[in-house]
Amino acid sequence: MIDPIIQNAISAALLSYTAYTPINVTVLTDELITVFSSDKDFLDKVNDMDDVFDAHPHADNLREVFFDLLMVNFFSADINRLEEDYLDTPEWADIEEETLDRGTELLNLLLYLNECRDEGIEPSLEDYLTEFLLVDDDEFQDEHQIYEPIIANQILVESSPEEVNKIAVKLSEDDELKDLFYPMMTFFQNTKPGSRDKESIAEYAVDQSFDMAVFAVLETLNQD
Repeated sequence: MIDPIIQNAISAALLSYTAYTPINVTVLTDELITVFSSDKDFLDKVNDMDDVFDAHPHADNLREVFFDLLMVNFFSADINRLEEDYLDTPEWADIEEETLDRGTELLNLLLYLNECRDEGIEPSLEDYLTEFLLVDDDEFQDEHQIYEPIIANQILVESSPEEVNKIAVKLSEDDELKDLFYPMMTFFQNTKPGSRDKESIAEYAVDQSFDMAVFAVLETLNQD
């Protein structure tokens, strides 16, 4: 099964990506939607998704972002055909163990946007950090450490893509949010759909194809 919003996000991300890195966007989109739409078990769908990216190496830097999308699709679509307490079963615990090293911190933001849409809340960086990630809570200091670059630069939501770029390019290669810092921060600069200056966001992107693909995913999941 596939959530229609996730299907739209797949298409939007790949269209944005191919504007800066040539890929066979039609074939890749169709193949990924086929994977997401299947009724296979989650790990089988992960393997099928990996096979697709193995066959399209020019888009390989999107692999883990699409793992995040696959996980969100599981929670919003696939879960509906499983037993009510599936997430408490040993089977799901095994899946979590097997996929510990997969995906990115984008997953948290995608889940947050789903929650905002369900509850009719306009997303904001402050709400995401303090109410969803609970970075100020002593029990969630791992999240605080991961998000330290964003926490320290929250003022950038009132700034411009150019200013975000200046900070993004200086982040350490070891920083878990290095690749996601620019698309995350530019998304939170203006979370109202249709009111963003995408030309400026693209102009100052650190990695145009990747950044704009991630931005397209966030923009799609933020739509009503």
